[in-house]
Amino acid sequence: MRLFSFINHLLNNSLLSSPFKMMNLTRPSHSIILILFFMLAINSTSALTKYNVLNFGAKPNGKTDSTKAFLMAWKAACASADSTIIYVPKGRYLLGSMAFQGGCKSPQIIFRIDGTLVAPQDYRVLGKSTDWLSFEGVNGVSILGGALDAKGPSLWACKASHSNCPSGATTLSFTNSKNIRIRRLSSLNSQMFHIVINGCENVHVQGVRIIAAGDSPNTDGIHVQLSKNVNIIKCSIKTGDDCISIGPGTENLWVEQVTCGPGHGISIGSLAKDLKEEGVQNVTVRKTTFIGTQNGLRIKSWARPSTGFVQGVRFMDSLMANVQNPIVIDQNYCPHNLNCPNQVSGIKIKDIIYEGIRGTSSTQIAIKFDCSSKNPCTGIRLQNINLSYLNKPAQSSCSNVRGKASNLVRPESCL
Repeated sequence: MRLFSFINHLLNNSLLSSPFKMMNLTRPSHSIILILFFMLAINSTSALTKYNVLNFGAKPNGKTDSTKAFLMAWKAACASADSTIIYVPKGRYLLGSMAFQGGCKSPQIIFRIDGTLVAPQDYRVLGKSTDWLSFEGVNGVSILGGALDAKGPSLWACKASHSNCPSGATTLSFTNSKNIRIRRLSSLNSQMFHIVINGCENVHVQGVRIIAAGDSPNTDGIHVQLSKNVNIIKCSIKTGDDCISIGPGTENLWVEQVTCGPGHGISIGSLAKDLKEEGVQNVTVRKTTFIGTQNGLRIKSWARPSTGFVQGVRFMDSLMANVQNPIVIDQNYCPHNLNCPNQVSGIKIKDIIYEGIRGTSSTQIAIKFDCSSKNPCTGIRLQNINLSYLNKPAQSSCSNVRGKASNLVRPESCL
């Protein structure tokens, strides 16, 4: 509580209020407060109680199972009344599936990782689990630095051979948690999704590096759903599926300075998986770069009834380099044309702005709006768009969409 009081004192101090006045802000935004909180937390680590995983029996040789040692370190930190650090020194630590449960006395637990956490060589050990490293119902947890090597290629090869393979595990997941930060973490070769934010509030992801093969199946970089107040900043994502996927119930999401490729782009959806589905609203994606991706900025929904919606989305200042579908809304989403519902999407899409999108498309159709015949897309705006195809003008395609284009728009708008 003393930390929050100190933050409020700083926010009311003229030293901090001046920059906000210069930016015409009557009070600092939630994101600025969140970042300030994290900065103060980092600067206060000298007062934290430290738990070194080596002291609990972890071995940094990459061969000895250290799962029990990590769970014991978590149990000790969680039970402490002090703010704590779980320290992972340099080395490689072999770990099985682990669930870090909340209900902690400690108001703040920081995983400081200088080493690499590695999954078992046999993909079946993790493959039958939903998650490799999961945090459930935690508050004030940070992961700083380090690498997670899930050894996914052997499972991908199994799936490519159409054998009887397990689904695979998400590398890192946070569920029903608050005040989470992930910084300077590398995630390598996840079996399935790399990072999942599910049912969370106040999450800050910055400087994360994600790497998987361009043909690796279902290896979404960062997936967000049923969460609000999430920031994803200055990340590099190379993977075989969506670099960032935004699911139902996402609210107040800020994505900035993210580089994507290979991958399937930044996608809202897929939506309309269920009849009763929460909406996606207040999403900003800016200063992003897409290199050789399947899609750039995408909204996708299955063609079936749903109570879901998408509204208040801003796609701004994006660079496309040889992207197949730079701008796309697809409300007839059905990958590989297998088991398509062949109905009409109930997802209502409105108030979507594309501004400052430039670069090259690897297909002639650079802008494609394929919206629902029952619920046409409305309030779609294109501003300052400049996309070309083979050094020639590209084309636009519109179906069931209402909106307007302003300033320079290339290819010529079909709105």
